[in-house]
Amino acid sequence: MHSLSITPTPEVESRWRPAIATVSLGAATLHPIVAKLDAAAVNGQQGLELFHDDLAELAKNIRAQAHDNAPRTDRDYEIDAARAIRDLCAARDLQIVALQPFRHYEGLIDRQRHAERIDELKHWVRLCKILGDSLFILIPSSFLDASEITSDRDCLAADLAEAADIAFPVRIAYEALAWGTHINTWEDSWDLIKRANRPNLGICLDTFNIAARVWADPTSATGRQPPNADQDLRKSMDRLVREIDLDRVMMVQLADGERVDPHTPFLHAPGLPTLLAWSRNARLFPCEEDRGGYLPIREVTDACINGLGYTGWVSMEVFSRSTGEDNPAVPMEHAARASRSWLRVLEFLEMKSEKESI
Repeated sequence: MHSLSITPTPEVESRWRPAIATVSLGAATLHPIVAKLDAAAVNGQQGLELFHDDLAELAKNIRAQAHDNAPRTDRDYEIDAARAIRDLCAARDLQIVALQPFRHYEGLIDRQRHAERIDELKHWVRLCKILGDSLFILIPSSFLDASEITSDRDCLAADLAEAADIAFPVRIAYEALAWGTHINTWEDSWDLIKRANRPNLGICLDTFNIAARVWADPTSATGRQPPNADQDLRKSMDRLVREIDLDRVMMVQLADGERVDPHTPFLHAPGLPTLLAWSRNARLFPCEEDRGGYLPIREVTDACINGLGYTGWVSMEVFSRSTGEDNPAVPMEHAARASRSWLRVLEFLEMKSEKESI
């Protein structure tokens, strides 16, 4: 176990800034955004990945309380919500780092649907310009059925390039989800980013998605893939350190996975990829082995941060069945867990950095 007794040095702290995804602090329909912001601020988080669900929920509440008779759209109320969240964050000295997830965008075969997503993206760009000066929009790889999206990488890259051009100067980060239909490894996402070749397009590295794809199998008796998964992960991390352009890394997201019974019902939800079902229900904050965390997160984190020489925002992105509990204490409890996890991560990063410098 890692001790919490070590206080990070200012030099270590200054290299990375801790952030948390609002989804990690509770479900949008159960836990108000104000409670989440208060919990994040009290527990030392400096940045926020704002999930659109939280913004949309606040917009619904604003609409319900509105008394004007002028015709207004859902987007108008989302703009009101963005202004309110911006001000709430400023009052708590919190910076909005990202707006996400802009789902199911790239590769749509139905180009009318593509046009609709482009129209929605323009709305998100407007929201970003309200929310802050330096946040990005995160696009996760699509996990629609293969009949709905192309596997042609030139087409996928062209869609990302179009998104970046439309959003400019707002940045776009692309992330490979472990259950993505065609793009499900960091190597896949990096290939598209290089093909698209836009100055405001970069990569988001997520420890859970990387480890889940290469190493884990929550439905197996061991919770992992065969023994060669260790070697496969090491090779992947070696490639990551060699190949990724540090200037294109927009954020590193941290999360572990909980070891669950292979027969757990949520792993076998009809119509959901297994890794997606696992991710939605059983992520943990890093270094929470006492809660069942077991992925090789330290190896992945070391490569993404120390290996690349990354400095900047490091965000806790944890989806969990516990965030859906109808308990007002959830935001504060999760923010406190994230804070303890961050201290452990800093301790680990500092020790690894010192060993490598000897």
